[in-house]
Amino acid sequence: MPVGLRAPETLLPVAGVRWGTACAAIRQSERDDVALLECSPGTQVASVFTQNRFVAAPVRLAHDHLEAQSPRALVINSGCANAGTGENGYHDAQLICQEVAKQLNVAPEQVLPFSTGVIGERLPVDRMVAGVRQCSERLRADGWLLAAHAIMTTDTVPKGVSVQTILGGQVVTITGIAKGSGMICPDMATMLAYIATDASVTRSVLQACLEQAMAQSFNRITIDGDTSTNDACVILATGAVSQPSITTVDHPEYPEFADALTSVAKTLAQAIVRDAEGATKFVELEVTGGASEADCLRVAHTIAHSPLVKTAFYASDPNWGRLLAAVGRSRVPNLDIRKVGIRINNQAVVAGGEVAPTYTEALGQSAMANEELLVSVDLGVGDEQAKIWTSDLSTDYVRINAEYRT
Repeated sequence: MPVGLRAPETLLPVAGVRWGTACAAIRQSERDDVALLECSPGTQVASVFTQNRFVAAPVRLAHDHLEAQSPRALVINSGCANAGTGENGYHDAQLICQEVAKQLNVAPEQVLPFSTGVIGERLPVDRMVAGVRQCSERLRADGWLLAAHAIMTTDTVPKGVSVQTILGGQVVTITGIAKGSGMICPDMATMLAYIATDASVTRSVLQACLEQAMAQSFNRITIDGDTSTNDACVILATGAVSQPSITTVDHPEYPEFADALTSVAKTLAQAIVRDAEGATKFVELEVTGGASEADCLRVAHTIAHSPLVKTAFYASDPNWGRLLAAVGRSRVPNLDIRKVGIRINNQAVVAGGEVAPTYTEALGQSAMANEELLVSVDLGVGDEQAKIWTSDLSTDYVRINAEYRT
């Protein structure tokens, strides 16, 4: 079960955006696995994609289409990643985009394709085409939650959030959905996420704002250290609300919009960690007292990627030696171990590089027994800090991934 996470009951529609979903039976037949988004003409689109060199065919095609035309549609399937499929996979993605274009009366280059699921298998194009046709018949403004369900793979609950804020005296809406619970590690984008707003924002500002939000959200989560071949995050601004357009990052309304977008992105990012495959713990890693933010992030990621630390989290075992060892091997320049302090849920565990004088095993076990953990590391050498979110590593994680293709 996800840690402290429930499916959203409702998601607010965004003027100028409609979703349709259908079941193409790509890997299972009991739920929808294709989602189609249509956006109004003039919608501004910004995106970030995986940095994995084995980039999937749909990501390659999305890159090409973004350079050619302003997008009018997104098409997403779960169950098959269409990665590691070479030029055949690229052609398959083109066929899907051509069908979407036919159904919506737009150019194929105005369609962005996305896929998630098993790597190395061809898309079932015939079933996808049939699914796209059904999606186009079911387009609706209130289809966000249906789409959140359709893009799931090993996720146990759909992930979505809506916020509203005031820009130029007008109420604007930002709604987003995401999927991901395994193969999650920051690298520009680590999952699939789709966000839309009815605010008026130029493409260049939207791109800058998305990258700023990513740096504080999706790029601060890790479940298993693996970055997918298909990761992507897309934001669409339809401009349906008539507030003065945000045309530069110096615009007086930019900070409010940026804060709202970052809030949506953080909520979605943390939902992914809370629904991590087999997770029983949600862990916030906070590193302070660093000489640089990069040093703090290096320490946090070293801890988050340690199987020994993550299995200790799962066992609720206050094995602080594993934390100490992870800090020590993080390759932070000029680390002074005599200044390092570690706390778990505000319980002092390490002080001055050794066990804290007030620490007892009973206190440590009590702190680790919580399903939500705050692990604080103080490097004691500067004023910089960083925060990331991760999960424990359970026997269920091994089972889920061992059985992923069976």
